[in-house]
Amino acid sequence: MLFSEDDLIQLSALQHLVFCQRQCALIHIEQVWDENLYTAEGRIMHEHVDSGKTETRGDVRVATGVPLRSLALGLSGKADVVEFHKIRNDSNKKRITWQPFPVEYKRGKPKHDNCDKVQLCAQAICLEEMLNIEVNHGALFYGTTRRRLDVLFDDGLRHETTQAALRVHELIESGITPPPVYSPKCKNCSLLNICLPDKIKKGFLSVETYIKKCLTQVVE
Repeated sequence: MLFSEDDLIQLSALQHLVFCQRQCALIHIEQVWDENLYTAEGRIMHEHVDSGKTETRGDVRVATGVPLRSLALGLSGKADVVEFHKIRNDSNKKRITWQPFPVEYKRGKPKHDNCDKVQLCAQAICLEEMLNIEVNHGALFYGTTRRRLDVLFDDGLRHETTQAALRVHELIESGITPPPVYSPKCKNCSLLNICLPDKIKKGFLSVETYIKKCLTQVVE
């Protein structure tokens, strides 16, 4: 199955989905966004790497803000950085190929789940589809640790990424925001004060319904 151009969803939605389905729905269905210190730091970091410029460092070409698309996953977006590593053919030294190596920048530190890895793997699948070449490795650069985390796009991660892409399409097409489930990671979410997981977990309301209810109480 291939998606049409009109059905493409933002690639970043996969990261939101794996991190929290409700967060994904709030952003991509209800179009809610709120900036805090964490998102501001992330935005500033991405502004530095999404310039669209290309430079060469020895045997590596570095391209930033690379447009991506996959009709198989139904996703489109941008890669922060794609490094193209020069590889010389063993049998023919004059034959040179450039191996793509996606690098995604994150402001924090490695997470306990695979949300960042799934986003990066989706970028690799986009590159494979666009360039007709295998992309088996990439890296996540975290601003807090100032280190790269190498990521292998093995069968398990590829399967998780493919399934996440299907789920995010189903979620957005449903138009239904899942009920909140409070967990320790909620305190680091920029949408905490909008999601209100501790206030509406018992009697689930959408954000829109909750706001309307509050406004009605004020009027009365």
